[in-house]
Amino acid sequence: MSFESLNLHPALAAAVRDAGYTVATEVQQRTIPPALEGRDLMVSSSTGSGKTAAFVLPALARVLAARNAAAQRPASDEAPAISLAHHIDAPRTKPARSQARGPRVLVLVPTRELAIQVSKAALGYGRHVRGLRVVTVVGGVPYGVQLRQLSGALDLLIATPGRLMDHMQSGKAVLSNVELLVLDEADRMLDMGFIDDIQFIGQALPRERQTVMTSATFGGHVGRLAQTLLREPQRIDVASHTDTHADIEQRLHWADDLQHKNALLDHLLTDRNVDQALVFTSTQRDADQLADRLAELGHRVASLHGGMPQRRRNRVLTGLRKRDLRVLVATDVAARGIDVPSISHVINYGLPMKAEDYVHRIGRTGRAGRAGLAVTLAERRDAAMIHHIQRFTTQRIPTAVVEGLEPKRPEPKSQTQPLGRKPAGHKPGRRPGFAGKPGFGQKAIGKKAFGQKKPLGGGVQSARVAPRDRRPG
Repeated sequence: MSFESLNLHPALAAAVRDAGYTVATEVQQRTIPPALEGRDLMVSSSTGSGKTAAFVLPALARVLAARNAAAQRPASDEAPAISLAHHIDAPRTKPARSQARGPRVLVLVPTRELAIQVSKAALGYGRHVRGLRVVTVVGGVPYGVQLRQLSGALDLLIATPGRLMDHMQSGKAVLSNVELLVLDEADRMLDMGFIDDIQFIGQALPRERQTVMTSATFGGHVGRLAQTLLREPQRIDVASHTDTHADIEQRLHWADDLQHKNALLDHLLTDRNVDQALVFTSTQRDADQLADRLAELGHRVASLHGGMPQRRRNRVLTGLRKRDLRVLVATDVAARGIDVPSISHVINYGLPMKAEDYVHRIGRTGRAGRAGLAVTLAERRDAAMIHHIQRFTTQRIPTAVVEGLEPKRPEPKSQTQPLGRKPAGHKPGRRPGFAGKPGFGQKAIGKKAFGQKKPLGGGVQSARVAPRDRRPG
């Protein structure tokens, strides 16, 4: 389906053409029409499927429709009653700064990086919307700057729940005129403990509004939250965690210990086919220490995690997009929302805390129709999580070895069992045993053919980094 068939406003259609898009993705085809009709929606879609445009374009269409209605209304007419389709509240005279009207559209996101990504998309698709005001409210930015941005009339407000609540409690954030609420990656926001914040914000919004919620799953707490915020929602399930990620090759390497894992990582990063690599760690401390070690080896590398000041995070992301950096070492929270098509490799140096985070991680590569490689470096202690990931995705991650860097210890036995079955002899509370032979799908990869067509450089043995701490990303 082409974007022209979606009946977008001419200003939005022109912006889409400027961005080089002609054919809408499946999530855009199925989400935009009912969103334009004002329906409440529950949307499940995989990373990189075009989900952001699926709700940003209808949000901008709502802004344009309201402006058009305001321009056509005679000055002597009374303001119409609130309606789901066109909520107009423009006064006859320009309001004073103390009479801020607040945003017409509110988008809640879990992280600062995702807020920046959504804001960039809104400004890009709204480039032909005259006087469009898009404000981003996130932690790590001085309050004074955000207070100035919140004053006056807004079109779109993109915020993380915690910082928005701060401004609401101080009376600076006015949400009484919100017509559309978008909860992007609602499951992630609940994982991060934002459930009370979201409910508080939802209670402050007009009841006569449209609500769009995106989430990887709508079970459990997410489903219950949807019941309280949405009215007769339409469910749109485009893709799930069981998708095959056709553009992403996945690979699993077993490491004997940390030194062996470092050698595998160093070998992979010497590949000349690595355009840009995103290396995931489990903790902030691991991210900083690994980035320091890689920098000593001569890599153009930086770390990114939630414990860094916002200005430094912005500089790192800018360096990544400008290709000043070849390697980014990041935690799950910090990497959420990164959309850089030139990321050719995702490397799981530290495994995620939850199986669904694996899907979000590997989705950082293979974007915009490009091929990507996702490599997981696992130690024996990671066997349980690897099994959880494979059961969650219902896919086996092919095991591989590098010639000259083969593991000396046998592959965990759980890797040889069919998905959905517990290993033979396994008892709850006990660690599974290990087989004596390589397992399912194992293949050998030479040092000069690490899954690539061009020759590679050699690996580098490196010093052990400090043991991981328990701080999340």
